[in-house]
Amino acid sequence: MQNNPPDDIQGLPGTPLMPPPKNPLNRVSYPTVTYTILGITLLVFILQMLTETLLKTDFPAMLGMKENSLIVQGQVWRLLTPVFLHGSIFHIGFNMYALWIIGGRMERVYGHGKFIVLYFLSAYTGNVFSFLFQPSPSLGASTAIFGLLAAEGVLLYQNRKLIHDARSMLQNIITIGVINLIIGTTGGIDNWGHLGGLLGGAAFGWFAGPLLDAIPYGGGYALVDRRTRQDVIVAFLVVFLSFTALAVIGMMDPFRHFSLYISGVNHG
Repeated sequence: MQNNPPDDIQGLPGTPLMPPPKNPLNRVSYPTVTYTILGITLLVFILQMLTETLLKTDFPAMLGMKENSLIVQGQVWRLLTPVFLHGSIFHIGFNMYALWIIGGRMERVYGHGKFIVLYFLSAYTGNVFSFLFQPSPSLGASTAIFGLLAAEGVLLYQNRKLIHDARSMLQNIITIGVINLIIGTTGGIDNWGHLGGLLGGAAFGWFAGPLLDAIPYGGGYALVDRRTRQDVIVAFLVVFLSFTALAVIGMMDPFRHFSLYISGVNHG
């Protein structure tokens, strides 16, 4: 998703050349946050394996996985901490590969700060949905990964006239999302968490993601982002408070008693 402003623009004689607008599709050169989250998640998984091997108990999972009965008792951090926890080598390998690919792209577009909000907000909304509709314990970063995927789809759709080949890239993202949701119906996977992450990421991306416009610059055009910091703050508050309200309602149990109990820990 590259679209750089022209680099052969000449200023008027005696007039200093205005610096080109920063490319809103390449805000940062290195996805520091993505790699930091990836490293922390790998370290937590190593700790999981060590405690499981040495103490016969996965202490990080015991303290942080999504467990509905404990959330109702007040352990609300379990609506976020599952994003750092995983159930197997394959589980963490798949999620971290997806984070490496999708997260790197999205952090370059969103910038460090807004990417952090997108990632953890998607994890939160995914775990809220899992809390409401999935009685079994669950863990995994795929709540956040689905949020990244949804936000990227929104970015391509809203800016399809200015991003080259946006339509085909959007079709690929939709295909990937649908396939993974179908795989999630095979059992042992928390599809409610995936769906909640999708909704949270899509909502935040729709109201806070880059909204591009082409403005005259020299002899051509340059891309600018019409979103403001206020847009981002409002979008975060609306999504966060809406899902928090659902979680509070869920603690009164009007939703969760409709779910069928599936034994075991589900992977997200």
